[in-house]
Amino acid sequence: MLNIAEVGDEDVVYDLGSGDGRIVIEAAQKYHAWGVGVEADPLRVFWSRLKIRNMGLQDHVKIIWGNLFHQNIHHATVIILFLWGKTNENLKEKLQEELEPGTRIVSYVWKFKGWKPVKVDKKERIYLYIIGESNKTKHDSDETNPQLIAEYGE
Repeated sequence: MLNIAEVGDEDVVYDLGSGDGRIVIEAAQKYHAWGVGVEADPLRVFWSRLKIRNMGLQDHVKIIWGNLFHQNIHHATVIILFLWGKTNENLKEKLQEELEPGTRIVSYVWKFKGWKPVKVDKKERIYLYIIGESNKTKHDSDETNPQLIAEYGE
């Protein structure tokens, strides 16, 4: 998921529903990015924070205990999602309102209805979206990408 987003050392990676923190830990260790996880389960938050402290990553990774819908995510340059399809749909408005154009959103398994992914790993079922590109409506731009139309239809 981090590879398809082309994460680098200037990125701030938010994992919404971060579970045990493995994505934000890898973002910091392998890609030298900043990592922020948001998790509602207090036991997973405790476990994640303990792992992060034991690995000495507390200056680069933090885990927030809370509801992802109530967190300010505007600092993110990359958002990682492995949520339910309905949760993704409920999250669309927040993503569009809070994220800057160019912010990359990577979703595992679940697509965003009405958005066109910029990249797809069909085997792994990973979808990359970019705010300002993937969420354009037909009226936003007269430009069409023939490759995407062939792959996904109009």
